[in-house]
Amino acid sequence: MKNYKIIEQQIPIQIYQRLRVECGLSRKTDEASQVGLKNSIHSMMIEFEEEIIGMGRIIGDGGCFCQIVDICILPKQQGKGLGKLIMKNLTDFINDNLPESCYVSLIADGNASFLYEKFGFKETMPESKGMYLKK
Repeated sequence: MKNYKIIEQQIPIQIYQRLRVECGLSRKTDEASQVGLKNSIHSMMIEFEEEIIGMGRIIGDGGCFCQIVDICILPKQQGKGLGKLIMKNLTDFINDNLPESCYVSLIADGNASFLYEKFGFKETMPESKGMYLKK
């Protein structure tokens, strides 16, 4: 994808918070963002014309369990295959760096499940049911 640059590094807190809000994800406090970002297993951003326009992260213990989170692309850049670019980067990291038995999960909002299925992700039902606790 010409003119789009992948940057693999910890996401700066200001960029993380801006992208979450502008992409329609929930707002995170400075404290939560600071703790969460530094504990990422892998982080990546997409830059276009010197602006960060998308991101994705892998969190977890790096061995037994991991989760793909924070996949988002600015609305003006959506529909250009950038979600696939993010997922390819994250799944390449998973395949190259995580143990074979590592359980990798994600939560698919809206129609995002169609993208994730292309990378081998499947629904957990009926074997298991995803649940959450929001503090």
